[in-house]
Amino acid sequence: MAASMLCRRTAVLWSTLKSISSSNTILCATTQCGRLLPTASYNPRPLKLNLSEPYLPDKDSEKTPEWQKTARYDRKLFGRYGSASGIDPASLWPSHEQLDKIIAEENEWHPPLEVMQKKIEAKEKEEAEKRLAKEKLIAANMAKMPKMIADWRREKRETKQKLKEDKVSRARLLVEARERFGYTVDPRSPKFLEMVAEIEKEEKKKKKLMKRRLKEEQAAALVTPPATSS
Repeated sequence: MAASMLCRRTAVLWSTLKSISSSNTILCATTQCGRLLPTASYNPRPLKLNLSEPYLPDKDSEKTPEWQKTARYDRKLFGRYGSASGIDPASLWPSHEQLDKIIAEENEWHPPLEVMQKKIEAKEKEEAEKRLAKEKLIAANMAKMPKMIADWRREKRETKQKLKEDKVSRARLLVEARERFGYTVDPRSPKFLEMVAEIEKEEKKKKKLMKRRLKEEQAAALVTPPATSS
């Protein structure tokens, strides 16, 4: 308590000494240590305030700014001067179109509580339906997972087997090309590709001939009657 009072007294004393020092400085500067100096003075005329007759802009005059001819400025004048502004309060009320626009904006940005609750319920229902559909899709995919894994493994085995067969077939074709031409042939050379095309053509003919023979044997077996036992 004593410390706070001492601090306040010290502050008051310091401000007093500071004001005295500043006044002495100003006095010394004015008198220049004993000699008076001329100082400039300006006495502005007081503004004439006409509070009895407020300023009302002439809307028919071209000198009147456009912003003083608006309904917003009329509302400002009526709010400041009341009936003295000469403005009909009914003219300040919004029109039917403006009122409908205000109501629409009010309903859009500040809807009633019931409307907000219905929107929240509809949004929650939509989110629940989306979540349920996602869960069903996940469950269906999980049910298909074993078959998908089995198909993937089968395709992987088939691909591996095909690569192996292609490798064996390629080695066989290289050996056959070396036996036919007497030297090792580049697999990318036209001779090798031509030989491969001939071999594939011959194999197709053989497969076609085997299918035809098989059909003929099956037809002969159907026509030939079974042997009867004596």
